[in-house]
Amino acid sequence: MPELTSQTASKIRLSRFAQRALAARPELAAELADPQPFTRAEMLNALRGSGDDEAQLKRSLRHLRNRALLRVMARDLSGRAGLDEVCGTMTDLAEVAITAVLGGDDLIVVGMGKLGGRELNVSSDVDLVFLYRGPPEAQERYERAGRRLIRLLSEPTEDGFVFRVDMRLRPYGDSGPLACNFEALEHYLITQGREWERYAWLKARLLTTTVHAELDSIVRPFVFRKYLDYGTLAGLRALHAEVRRDVARRELAEHVKLGPGGIREIEFIVQALQLVRGGRDAELRVRPTVRALAVLSEKSLLPESAARELAEAYVFLRNLEHRLQYLDDAQRHDLPEDGEDRARIAEMCGFASWEAFYRKLQVVRNTVSRHFDAIFAEPDAPAEPWPEHPRLAALRASQRYAALPEESRRRLDRLMPALARAAQATPDPDATLGRGADLVEAIASRAAYLALLAEHPEALERVARLIGSSSWAAEFITRHPLLLDELLDDRLLYAPPDLASFQKNLQLQLAAARDDTERRMNLLREMHQAQVFRLLAQDLAGLLTVEKLADHVSALADLMLEVTLALVWEDLRGRHIPAPRFAVVGYGKLGGKELGYASDLDIIFLYDDPDERAAEVYARLAQRLNTWLSSRTSSGMLFETDLQLRPSGASGLLVSSIEAFERYQEENAWAWEHQALTRARYCAGDRPVGEAFERIRERILRKPRDAAELRGSIVEMRNKLHTAHPNKSGLFDVKHDAGGMIDIEFAVQYLVLRFSSEFSSLTANLGNIALLKMAAGHGLIDPELAERCRNAYREFRRIQHALRLNGAQYARVPRDKVLSEMESVKELWQAVLVTSAP
Repeated sequence: MPELTSQTASKIRLSRFAQRALAARPELAAELADPQPFTRAEMLNALRGSGDDEAQLKRSLRHLRNRALLRVMARDLSGRAGLDEVCGTMTDLAEVAITAVLGGDDLIVVGMGKLGGRELNVSSDVDLVFLYRGPPEAQERYERAGRRLIRLLSEPTEDGFVFRVDMRLRPYGDSGPLACNFEALEHYLITQGREWERYAWLKARLLTTTVHAELDSIVRPFVFRKYLDYGTLAGLRALHAEVRRDVARRELAEHVKLGPGGIREIEFIVQALQLVRGGRDAELRVRPTVRALAVLSEKSLLPESAARELAEAYVFLRNLEHRLQYLDDAQRHDLPEDGEDRARIAEMCGFASWEAFYRKLQVVRNTVSRHFDAIFAEPDAPAEPWPEHPRLAALRASQRYAALPEESRRRLDRLMPALARAAQATPDPDATLGRGADLVEAIASRAAYLALLAEHPEALERVARLIGSSSWAAEFITRHPLLLDELLDDRLLYAPPDLASFQKNLQLQLAAARDDTERRMNLLREMHQAQVFRLLAQDLAGLLTVEKLADHVSALADLMLEVTLALVWEDLRGRHIPAPRFAVVGYGKLGGKELGYASDLDIIFLYDDPDERAAEVYARLAQRLNTWLSSRTSSGMLFETDLQLRPSGASGLLVSSIEAFERYQEENAWAWEHQALTRARYCAGDRPVGEAFERIRERILRKPRDAAELRGSIVEMRNKLHTAHPNKSGLFDVKHDAGGMIDIEFAVQYLVLRFSSEFSSLTANLGNIALLKMAAGHGLIDPELAERCRNAYREFRRIQHALRLNGAQYARVPRDKVLSEMESVKELWQAVLVTSAP
């Protein structure tokens, strides 16, 4: 028999199981002299030839299991293998063994728990669920196959066993049938599934057959809620409290799995955060614990340091678990009490003494408990009376409050005093409290949102700040309470916009919902709302100027148009080419990159495609795109759209060829349509079509124009707008009144249309502020006047924005507050459109 290397021998001798196994089969020592990874192919080869001889298969499986365990142990204890390899090898062994026993049988085997997560330990049970496809009458045949599988894996012989099999996670547990069909599983989960079973099915994985989508469609809605599920924290907290009571009763404080700071607490942390958001984010549905911790960190759902410390603790505790099981090949998790075994464990773990090992273990367990308590600590708020406030009194006396489940009423009773305290830190506590009551009433029937605010007092404080700063913000959150989740992390809420990362995440979420049109439409709305909400928070915190905010909101709209167009084209029946030769052009505020939070999108659709089917295909594309943008779903509307600026307006075709658009602009467009063209730009879709539009736009804008005729057309249009927006308030309307924003915009449009033939740089769509400066540089207006009007336009936009944030229907202020700005704009209008020379 070959000699073992000194390192391997010194470690292997620490295992009584290894000593017994090598004594019974000395030839196995040859594999341990230079132990190599035990591959799946090697396992399959070891079982080749077992055939239908059941006795031979039992022997082969047990011999294989002992070989695999010895080699894993040798590689693990000598530092050749990490936790991933150890768990992966044992999982491969279980899968190979199950497949070998089943042969050609079509019993569907689902691996649960650590087997499902490919985290099987070295002396683990395998948690299985047996399913089948077919009528209930077929059940007996599949149960026979299941009983045979259990017997061949778990029955002890002189060669030992392969795996103990635990079937208690099947529907109805020990009292349920051994196998059930998919319909019975679905009925059970819908009608009988308990909260703890969600955690059990979270790691479920098919081990046989390929009916993944069918099983996923049954299990996923049970495990993961459609929306944020903060109620699961209370459920897990209760479950863990029950486990801790059991640990105390059975005196399991030194249990590395169930005891304080043990493996189960790490798994609880991971599962809780997965269940809260996994229904909305498919990337969180990963099974292995260490990988899940990394994903939670990447998504800022766990601090990076916490994820790292928990991952390190998990590896340490799982390695310890394996070393406890290496002693006698027993499924144990308790620390030894006798000195000899303590010395063995300490040496296996690489420590010079038990005392040194135990000190490290205590540090690890304390770290886990600290992170666990940070997430699961019960909010420590004593019961308080509701504040005296008419709106709150009405809420508490309402039928809605009376109809709430007891747990929701308890949360609401704790929330309202906390909301009142948070409101005191805002400029108008009474208004904040009233807005907060509207929000709470809107979400009261959604237990998850109440749980979110109850679990996170800091989020409640941020809510108070936001709704106290803006009535529009309060209405926005109340309409879209899913946004409350954005308030949990200041780092994300106030991080600079990163559209590339946003787009990547959006695409991943959409891909996960590929077969669900309604879900994809909702995802577009929800993720757009979340991004707008972050901008809103930064705006209210004074981190963004109105101009910078408009840039961000406009860029976000461009991206949403691009993504939505791609989705619609992908689903469009009868598309004749891989990518559409079709573009979206923005006018108005979108075109001028001056979008606000609730602005309509003024858009038109163009195409450049000679195919005879093009007109019909792109008309359907445009219609469907507009539907995706403007339809109201359960998550609201993505954008209100206005298509009136297309050639011939409402009476024109929904989509135009690039040639028809050019011909219309050259021959039929009104002067106001050329005014609108000054603020138009390519936003999304096929870039060559967009570039063709930009060339047409520049050519049209640079056409020589008669100054008097142009001036007359623009003044006439200005007068129409003024008549359409009468103001009898005595206040100054910063947009529509003479001396306001529209006067600046029309003056700039006149300058662009009148002088672009001479100064081509004026055709650049740079916005009114930049174009005023450019016009002054060309000597078209006085530089000092241009600067005053630039500042006036900034101030008007700031005023308009601030008023809209607090629900004003009109942007109107006392005239004396903007007198100098108003006079400057009137001076510009006089200079450009009254006294300017032809």
